[in-house]
Amino acid sequence: MEISPALTLDAASARARSNKRLAIKLGLVALFFVGFGFAMVPMYDVFCEITGLNGKTNQTAAVADQNTQIDYSRTVKVEFLSHTMPGNGLSFKPESFTLRVHPGEISRMNYTITNHSDKVFVGQAVPSVTPAVAAQHFEKLECFCFSQQTFAPHETRTMPVVYVVNPKLDADLGTVTLSYTFFEAPKAKS
Repeated sequence: MEISPALTLDAASARARSNKRLAIKLGLVALFFVGFGFAMVPMYDVFCEITGLNGKTNQTAAVADQNTQIDYSRTVKVEFLSHTMPGNGLSFKPESFTLRVHPGEISRMNYTITNHSDKVFVGQAVPSVTPAVAAQHFEKLECFCFSQQTFAPHETRTMPVVYVVNPKLDADLGTVTLSYTFFEAPKAKS
């Protein structure tokens, strides 16, 4: 039995149309997931704001309550962590890894950031407080995380975070951790 060339051509044409439809569908799925990836950041922010999970803290300066009393009867250990994304050429660390503070007391910690690369680096630090229930009681008055930072090549800078642990923090919580991750800012579209 011999297969006619027209039949083979029709089968090849049908397969090509089928492959083209599949490629278009896969391209649409890929575009959907790229868009979904970009939408995750604002969705995550809204989710954290609504639920108070993940210890995400306010991105604007807190206004110090002038009637806040310092609770000298106890101290809270504040731990400081810092992270950078691999390959961004930064080193980022706190002046000290722990500090004991009295609730209500205005405290300060300096972070040192060095750009080891030969390029200008524009980035922003994203804070997180754990345990999550402590986030609402950790008030940043001044923080380098409130805005993007630009570092010249090989620049080293010391930047402060000024904060208050609110006396309303549960007395059973003896340790609060403030963690920053320094991300490169997205490039502006030309």
